[in-house]
Amino acid sequence: MIKIRDLQYLDAVAKHGHFGRAAEACFVSQPTLSGQIMKLEDQLGLSLFERHRKKVMLTPAGEALLVRARQVLRTAEDFEETAKALSDPLSGDLHVGLIPTVAPYLLPHIMSALSAALPNINFFLHENQTDVLLKQLDEGKLDVLILSWLDNMENVERYSLFNEPLVLATPVNHALAQKNDLSLKDLNGQWVLTLEDGHCLRDEALGYCFTAGAKEDSRFQATSLETLRYMIASGMGITLIPELAIKEGEHGLRYTHFKAPVPSREICLLVRPNYSRMECVRAVVSSIRTSMVDFIK
Repeated sequence: MIKIRDLQYLDAVAKHGHFGRAAEACFVSQPTLSGQIMKLEDQLGLSLFERHRKKVMLTPAGEALLVRARQVLRTAEDFEETAKALSDPLSGDLHVGLIPTVAPYLLPHIMSALSAALPNINFFLHENQTDVLLKQLDEGKLDVLILSWLDNMENVERYSLFNEPLVLATPVNHALAQKNDLSLKDLNGQWVLTLEDGHCLRDEALGYCFTAGAKEDSRFQATSLETLRYMIASGMGITLIPELAIKEGEHGLRYTHFKAPVPSREICLLVRPNYSRMECVRAVVSSIRTSMVDFIK
């Protein structure tokens, strides 16, 4: 009978492309791991790896079976996590995915309270773009996501955390920096700098800007909010910045809030339907909402 450990060895060799490094990752000796892989190949009647002097590569049969092996391993991990949740739902590992326009600005406000409220939870934080995070959530690699809600998100359960206003960032000498009653219609005819494709903030900002009659300045697309901030400070244009990302007193930059209706984005927590650790999810949601109540109205 094929054992879970055999599949773990298969996965490790495929990841590392080397029996020695795979053995180290699995905390066994190389002869032990190599022997188990050979037994697995004998049992299946298939060759799973091409063995070369400096590198190990999957055969076509190995590639096909690795997909199934990883499915089995994810199911086994979910089985174990479900068992832990039944005995103590507020303990164990929790893998949290966050988008780059949220992670560095939100985490300082929430992690201390989360750790205090859930002392037996080991939080693992993963930062990536929205599409990647959604895929990893669906595959079971992540437990929950904290990101900005978009209408095209499907097959997830959503818990709203707070609404975050978007603020206009301009060079200090820009005409709009002097307005005390800024409204979205003031963006009409303006050229706006944005983040590159893949950031949901890009889609949200452009949605408001296009509606107001602004145009995207396609000469430059930033890879991060920090790069975008530097471009604005150097006089290259204007943009919308999430309120949590504001750094007061920055040289060359002016932030101006909009009067109602205020452009904003909904920061939410996403989880797979029928996720087994909902008591933990509810505790996380409650802690974040409490932490943010004084920052974002």
